[in-house]
Amino acid sequence: MDNKIGSQLDSCKPANNDVGSAPQNGTVSTIQDSPSPAHPTGSRATLGSHIAHRLVQIGVNDVFSVPGDFNLTLLDCIIAEPGLNNIGCCNELNAGYAADGYARARGVGACVVTFTVGGLSILNAIAGAYSENLPVICIVGGPNTNDYGTNRILHHTIGLPDFSQEVRCFQPVTCYQAIINHLDEAHELIDKAISTALKESKPVYISVSCNLPTIFHPTFSREPIPFALSPKMSNCKGLDAAVEAAAAFLNKAVKPVIVGGPKLRVAKATKAFVELADACGYALAVMPSAKGLVPEHHPHFIGTYWGAVGTAFCGEIVESADAYVFVGPIFNDYSSVGYSLLLKREKAIIVQPERVVIANGPAFGCVLMKDFLPALAKRLNNNTTAYENYRRIHIPDGVPLKCEPTEPLRVNILFQHIQKLLSHDTAVIAETGDSWFNCQKLKLPEGCG
Repeated sequence: MDNKIGSQLDSCKPANNDVGSAPQNGTVSTIQDSPSPAHPTGSRATLGSHIAHRLVQIGVNDVFSVPGDFNLTLLDCIIAEPGLNNIGCCNELNAGYAADGYARARGVGACVVTFTVGGLSILNAIAGAYSENLPVICIVGGPNTNDYGTNRILHHTIGLPDFSQEVRCFQPVTCYQAIINHLDEAHELIDKAISTALKESKPVYISVSCNLPTIFHPTFSREPIPFALSPKMSNCKGLDAAVEAAAAFLNKAVKPVIVGGPKLRVAKATKAFVELADACGYALAVMPSAKGLVPEHHPHFIGTYWGAVGTAFCGEIVESADAYVFVGPIFNDYSSVGYSLLLKREKAIIVQPERVVIANGPAFGCVLMKDFLPALAKRLNNNTTAYENYRRIHIPDGVPLKCEPTEPLRVNILFQHIQKLLSHDTAVIAETGDSWFNCQKLKLPEGCG
């Protein structure tokens, strides 16, 4: 059991230096290059206008919200910002998941809800964004500044005069929490929260007292300078050593393979991954939670690696390889089919967003995935053995029998129709259940996420 890959593998903290850039389905310029619309001055030099302007600067053009009496003045400021479109949602969970999807497509998302009853309702979506390493700015309208310290019980609470319940719920699922109930420190707290979300690629929580958004304050009287976040960089010596060790390990292998994982997104390394796949010639597979991040039109793509329930013949090729490179994997009970994957640690190279581990041997920290992959691509010998083995054993998928008009609809017929709907303009959202298993069988055209 000790030499199995799975529960023993630790995932490291993800990198996020191309701030504001999009994953596979779009591109957004870095924050330094974002257009800076004219900032309101005079009577509109307010906390609310500053938040709205900052959102535009980082590439947010749509904010998902549910109005409530604690956030109405803040929403007025968002609506007044020419670069923002306020999208009202039916409930907070909808708003949170919309911001999650927006962050996947655009690099960062934002949502606005009301105090406690709204904050606790959106919590599950924010927790999901945290697990998926998505920078979502969650803004909550908070109590009036005059209510703090009064021992009053407010509506929208759990009946206690303690206003901290909401933020305590958000602490485990956000990387930073800002409580803004005083204007003197508001500028600093807002900028700290937003910049932390971008640097850590995690959600943040911002609570804004309901009476503050439209009040003038001198700290907002000047147009905010766009963020210039210091990019994370690889340790050059560590990068060289990791590439040398990985190349030596892989170039002596007979039938190596490469498998893409879900952390390709947060590492912003999808292009670097394709560059490596093009150069090495290895058979190319994808983990189930990374479907859509790896191009399925690649000539050496062999399907979803998911143990016994993955694409036919894919598991045989991966698990019979004498070396495998897992790029950005997450080995949990679901992706490992109950930790039943037949993988050996001594055959594996694990590439995480900031760390590379070579088999049972050395580990290299401070090595960014997006730097490591293209550097490794230049050092590998082209080896198509595993893909040639796949071609020899592969049997093309059959065509489902035609469904008669009076016959109950079968699942394989349903997904045959779904397959025909897919194009480069579509994206697939699969619920964890029957849809998840069947959508793994879909062949995503180029550009379809």
